Amino acid sequence: MSTATDSASVKEGASMRTVVAASSAGTAFEWYDFFIFGALTQVISKTFFAGLNDTAAFIAALALFGAGFAFRPLGALIFGRIGDRAGRKGAFLITVSMMGVATFAIGLLPTYGQVGIIAPILLVLLRIIQGTALGGEYGGAAIYVAEHAPANKRGWATAWIQTSAAFGLLGALGVILVTRTLLGEEAFTAWGWRIPFLVSSGLLAISIFMRLKLTESPSFQALKASGGESKAPFKEAFGEWKNLKLVLLAFFAMMTAQGGVWYTAFFYSQIFLEKFLKVAPTTVNAMIMVVTLASAPLYVFFGWLSDHVGRKWVMLGGMVLATALYFPGFHLITQYANPALAEAQQRTPVTVIADPAACSLQFDPVGKAAFVTSCDIAKGALANGGVSYSNEAAPAGTVASVRIGQAVIPSVEGAGLSAAELKAAKATVESDIKAALTAAGYPAVADPARINLVAVFAVLMLFTVAATALYGPMAAALVELFPTRVRYTALSLPYHIGTGWIGGFLPFTAFAIVAATGDIYAGLWYGVFFTALSAVTTLFFLPETNGKPLD
Repeated sequence: MSTATDSASVKEGASMRTVVAASSAGTAFEWYDFFIFGALTQVISKTFFAGLNDTAAFIAALALFGAGFAFRPLGALIFGRIGDRAGRKGAFLITVSMMGVATFAIGLLPTYGQVGIIAPILLVLLRIIQGTALGGEYGGAAIYVAEHAPANKRGWATAWIQTSAAFGLLGALGVILVTRTLLGEEAFTAWGWRIPFLVSSGLLAISIFMRLKLTESPSFQALKASGGESKAPFKEAFGEWKNLKLVLLAFFAMMTAQGGVWYTAFFYSQIFLEKFLKVAPTTVNAMIMVVTLASAPLYVFFGWLSDHVGRKWVMLGGMVLATALYFPGFHLITQYANPALAEAQQRTPVTVIADPAACSLQFDPVGKAAFVTSCDIAKGALANGGVSYSNEAAPAGTVASVRIGQAVIPSVEGAGLSAAELKAAKATVESDIKAALTAAGYPAVADPARINLVAVFAVLMLFTVAATALYGPMAAALVELFPTRVRYTALSLPYHIGTGWIGGFLPFTAFAIVAATGDIYAGLWYGVFFTALSAVTTLFFLPETNGKPLD
């Protein structure tokens, strides 16, 4: 279908402005729904996993955040099939409704203290509904806009869909910050966290109203009029090599990097600042809000730039920048956000001396494992404190100890102790370690007077430039890569495996790596690996798609 025909179709139905606004607003609402959970991980862990210790509860909440992402590929398959067979509009009307209802319901859930294990079970079910809905949303919105847009403005038009993630995250953090500030931390933690979830009902009504005004995309209308729509999207998209190789290319060239770069910039950075550097949650939220607001025009700029210089090179530039930034960037964040911690780590290193055979990963995703060895107890206390440490092997059977400068704090063996005795023993070890850390100059929290907010913002903006350069042109590149008949199905699956599995599980996996190694920066290897993989694949195998006809 020609550009002229595309433009004519747009004029006959909704205007291009309406198409972009309605698609982006609905997608922003779905991201808002999804991101408020990620931003409230700490509160969620205390509310729904009160029966677990702090570390296990935090990781269980992170894993639950990832569980929502885990079901996104399922949603991609379900709604991809609907979109390729029945049309784009109907598919993403269903997804926005599912997401809105599930999010509102989370705001009404009872807590662990009220109904016990039923609370986290209900939460898991609602997260699955959220993840499934989001799996069908992005592909439909990106395709819908791209199939309306003129070929020479496709990058610019679809980049507005990319800004929806920024506006969704900004809205989520904004509502949380305002609610937290007005109610105070105690009331917010007790019940105020429900308000951001309940607010979504109003946003849902607006999103559905806007999307009902849309007509079907011109490309799908033409395909359906000619009787060319796919009768078996799964078979065509994944059973025919010509399409399957494009699915694999999209995943390895673009989506593995997207999962690593974007979620490091906007999610892991929050966890790092709050959990490891002990920066106040309100300060972290405010910084991420400013960065997110600044990111919005960058998506559009890089989308526009890709219309002129090509999608491939703009995205590759983002990947290379991110890869170069990971380690030096987070070291700089530590120096600027909590200089006292950086100084203490340099001046007084911490070492865990233990029998390696007695040391295991300090926690599991569901918090069911019992970590009772002296090594696990010692490492658990340090992991809770966000303190880096090195490991020193001790003879078999040795009770673990923690060396902080010249001070040596013995741990305790918890095997054979009752639950109450084990809890008391862990508390004693944690108290002794905290006292020694304080004496060595390790700060309990980041000193607000010493936080260089401008410098932290500058480093975060470098990561944001990398993320937006990668993500801005991506919608257009993905749409242009696949044929119309299976575009919804073939595009959505690799996108949501990359962002849903690689990106969604990044916070949990990176935190687990940190706890296992004792290095607060070790989790960054997760992002480095997936970003470098995409950079190499893009450089050598990804074709340039800018200006390619969609039919």
